[in-house]
Amino acid sequence: MNTKADNPVHHETVPLKSKSKRKRNLIAVTLLFAAAAAALAAAYFLVWQHEEETEDAYVSGHLVQITPQVAGTVQKVSVDDTDVVKKGDVLAVLDDSDFLLAYERAKNELIQAIRQNKQQKAVNTQAKAQVSVRKADLERAAADLKRREALAAADAVSGEELAHARSAVVQAQAALKAVEAESAASQAVLGNNIPLRQQPAVLNAVTRLKDAWLNLQRTQIRSPMAGQVAKRNVQVGQKLAAGTPLMAVVPLDNLWVDANFKESQLRKMKIGQPVELTADLYGSSVVYHGRISGLSAGTGSAFSLLPAQNATGNWIKVVQRVPVRIMLDEQELKAHPLRVGLSMTAKVDVAAAGEHQTATGKTVQPQAETVDWSEIDALIEQLFAEYAP
Repeated sequence: MNTKADNPVHHETVPLKSKSKRKRNLIAVTLLFAAAAAALAAAYFLVWQHEEETEDAYVSGHLVQITPQVAGTVQKVSVDDTDVVKKGDVLAVLDDSDFLLAYERAKNELIQAIRQNKQQKAVNTQAKAQVSVRKADLERAAADLKRREALAAADAVSGEELAHARSAVVQAQAALKAVEAESAASQAVLGNNIPLRQQPAVLNAVTRLKDAWLNLQRTQIRSPMAGQVAKRNVQVGQKLAAGTPLMAVVPLDNLWVDANFKESQLRKMKIGQPVELTADLYGSSVVYHGRISGLSAGTGSAFSLLPAQNATGNWIKVVQRVPVRIMLDEQELKAHPLRVGLSMTAKVDVAAAGEHQTATGKTVQPQAETVDWSEIDALIEQLFAEYAP
């Protein structure tokens, strides 16, 4: 009976099969590496060379500083850090006692100005009437003098009567000049046919009333826009000067990303190119889409007066990073809110069309509402209707 050890064919078959298997494995591994290299090369030439990516990116936003426009003592604080406020919400209230008194005083001054104008008109009317009376007196005295001069030619009147007649004319002329001066002075106060509401005294009183009303409104410190409260630094009872920082409001619907790209990555980067972003807060499952809105005028070290140096004082070359501003899609921002300072990853499609790197453009800036004067204007109209019908 033959055994495996006695079979020479078996000894030759085993090494051949093992070599063949190793050869097939080597070929498979080689093909696998070749396919991976080809895939990487294809990815680079088709995709990666047209993208610039950085993880050095952070969410930024406007930090709207809230300050009082008038000095006063804090009577109430209505919000705290992290509170969400709407545009026009009252954030803090100052003691308005002094401002209320000033407002009432200004209102009374306007009423007094209207009344004084009416009185001045009456004085002016009276002065004009006195002018008419004095003119009539002068005409009578002149007529009487004329008659007496005619009679004096026939010796019908004495010289004394003629002298009295002439003296009466002189007195009438002087009286007329006096009332004409009073009438001119009275007319000068009122102006020449200037309406009541355009009288200087009335205009000054209206201005003072509006100023007092505005200061009274400013005792209620309102939010100029919707957002979230941050950095509250005010307490009840605190004495404030105008311009003292109280808190900040961050409008979370107007955020952008500042992505710091290496200088070598900016070669093909242009304004308007699309950007895909992910936030560490949500992970890669949430992708934001934005566009480049501008490139910074310089790096952080560009405005330094000293060059980069090592410990020995020798100049060294440092790879600089330039901030690139990326505006986010508003709807995506509403669906997945962000916070200022969060880390982001930004990937720019540099193959897409865009404007020049120095293209002019402005980002949307927050803007507070102007003063609504309708309330005080209505009150002024009411005062004129009541005291100057």
